[in-house]
Amino acid sequence: MKWNDMYSKQEQPTLEQIEGFVKCELWQKIADFLQGSFKSKPKIEHSGCSWQPGWNVKYKRSGKSLCALYPMAGYFIVLVNIGETEMNEAEALVSFCNDYVQEIFANTKVGMGRKSIMFEIKDEETLKAVMGLIELRASVLGFIKQHR
Repeated sequence: MKWNDMYSKQEQPTLEQIEGFVKCELWQKIADFLQGSFKSKPKIEHSGCSWQPGWNVKYKRSGKSLCALYPMAGYFIVLVNIGETEMNEAEALVSFCNDYVQEIFANTKVGMGRKSIMFEIKDEETLKAVMGLIELRASVLGFIKQHR
């Protein structure tokens, strides 16, 4: 059964139910990273977005989005927005990543001054790359200082 068919818009799942559906140890790793590094609490929200409808978990700070996590059976998708400000640094970072991350980044079009990139998280290497992009986003939003 698809995730978006399991819970209606009126029936919000709990974090435990989401974790039980995902059944992926990497889910907890990114949650720990987001909560520990940025003091961002998970917020469960419903989306009618055609890309990935249904319930998701968003991480924000000061009203600004770090990323959104979309539950899938056995894995999850992370949506990261990369703006014009950090695009060059993101391109440089991605050049050191695995082929999958490079391909998704390259094939995501810029719209409204940013790339809204959706990565399927099925392995540790991809997760680390995406966490690097989230750190870059957080530094641009002023949540952490960039190290140069």
